[in-house]
Amino acid sequence: MISPQREAAGGGKLVELTIPPDCAGLRLDQALARLLPEASRNRIQQWIRDARVRVDEKPRRARDAMKGGEQVAIDTPEAAEGVWLAQALPLEVVYEDDTILVINKPPGLVVHPGAGNPEGTLLNALLHRAPELCQLARAGIVHRLDKDTSGLMVVARTEAARLDLIEQLSARSVEREYLALVCGTLISGGTVDAPIGRHPRERTRMAVHARGREAVSHYRVEKRYRAHTLVRVKLESGRTHQIRVHMAHLKYPVIGDPEYGGRLRLPPGASDELKQLLLAFKRQALHATRLGLIHPATGKKLHWSAPVPEDMALLLRALAKDVRVHGG
Repeated sequence: MISPQREAAGGGKLVELTIPPDCAGLRLDQALARLLPEASRNRIQQWIRDARVRVDEKPRRARDAMKGGEQVAIDTPEAAEGVWLAQALPLEVVYEDDTILVINKPPGLVVHPGAGNPEGTLLNALLHRAPELCQLARAGIVHRLDKDTSGLMVVARTEAARLDLIEQLSARSVEREYLALVCGTLISGGTVDAPIGRHPRERTRMAVHARGREAVSHYRVEKRYRAHTLVRVKLESGRTHQIRVHMAHLKYPVIGDPEYGGRLRLPPGASDELKQLLLAFKRQALHATRLGLIHPATGKKLHWSAPVPEDMALLLRALAKDVRVHGG
């Protein structure tokens, strides 16, 4: 349970929370990373080193194991986020009220400013549309999509909504479904229950390995083509690159994935048009097509859906035409 933030002595925010039973056995920094997904693991560890984190009114070490039920108070430093620019960038708003925004993010748009991307991000666009978001951590962004993944995201407009959405994400009650176009022809759907963590040698990549965090993806076949399959994937957890890593783990990597995609597969006898479309598709063919959550203010269950963007739709039409010409 996360309590609303209030002003801390140093001008930052005092965050108070209770370690839930499902975090029992985790290190303190691991538990806080799960409960505060908007804060990086490095930032949380720095707070612990700076004695900004107190567990049951006492400072603790990052590696200390949690039992569940501990009361945690975090005196977060004043955020230096006022330097973010508000920019008039195209923004497709699917739903909007005083509490939340639901955005259909296009492929190629970075979600949050960072090294090499100080502006031109979704966050910059949000600040132009709703300037009050500058008062919230990460401008109300509570979850992310990769730069080249398109689709639905929810953004909080109030601090109470932000904390509520974080709790829903932590409790895995937010429904997230994706459409992924993968290499190979899947016979049926299934579930991937395989932990994901940093690749042991290539630190910019993720991988399935025993010391990773729990990750569960449910997938079913939406449509088969001659050498590819469109799958619908529902997430239980929300690990970095989860769908991309899990599908590659199954040996059915997402088309166009620059990190995990492997060798491009061309259907035998494919037309020049289809070959060119497949060769030119340089991003992962992955789209967050459906989002469901409990509205933080009204308590009503809401759902939204968004069709795939035009580049992915064009490729799907070409694959369907290939099936009509050559047979299934």
